[in-house]
Amino acid sequence: MTYILYARRGWGSAITEAALTLTGLPFALSGARGEPGKGIPPLKEINPLGQWPTLICPDGAVMTESAAILFHLDDVAPKAGLVPGKRAKERRAFLRWLQVIVGAVYPTFTYADYPGRFVSSKAARKELVENSAARRKEIWLDVESAIEPNPWVLGTRFSGLDIYVKVMSHWGPRRTWFAAHCPKLYSAAKAAEAIPALVPVWKRNYGR
Repeated sequence: MTYILYARRGWGSAITEAALTLTGLPFALSGARGEPGKGIPPLKEINPLGQWPTLICPDGAVMTESAAILFHLDDVAPKAGLVPGKRAKERRAFLRWLQVIVGAVYPTFTYADYPGRFVSSKAARKELVENSAARRKEIWLDVESAIEPNPWVLGTRFSGLDIYVKVMSHWGPRRTWFAAHCPKLYSAAKAAEAIPALVPVWKRNYGR
């Protein structure tokens, strides 16, 4: 049996797609309405939030939230190196920056991408979008000031953080901003981009 990943090109599901690829575990991709496999339910039937990634495990269990999925995949296939082990010196930094990414950066997209869910007036929506984008830059700059990639976010050790940075560097404020203002993060993204096994994943999601 295989994993089934509900995926949308270029979205957060690219993080899980890359992680699954590195584990070598069998998986298939499905669109939001359950394409292409027959008998696969529409996304919102198994995840009411309708968010990517959503993962159906081989035993039928449903997982959501990219960080939770990352830890699960590391449990199943630890040799992929997605998460530093409990005794690894990089473990604390990994946990810190993963929480910053999913708990602080990610929500800025939740607010900015769908401001109408939170405020009603056009002026308030505009302000929410602008403030969310500004806060996102501040957070990335904080991360930038604290890391020393060599070539990875955690230094000489690859982890799932590098996948996150690669994928999210394609989102606002976009790669040109990262290259100019967060060159260390950008270098980690480029290192992840060059992993041979992941080249097809990046091509599928970003066309290159």
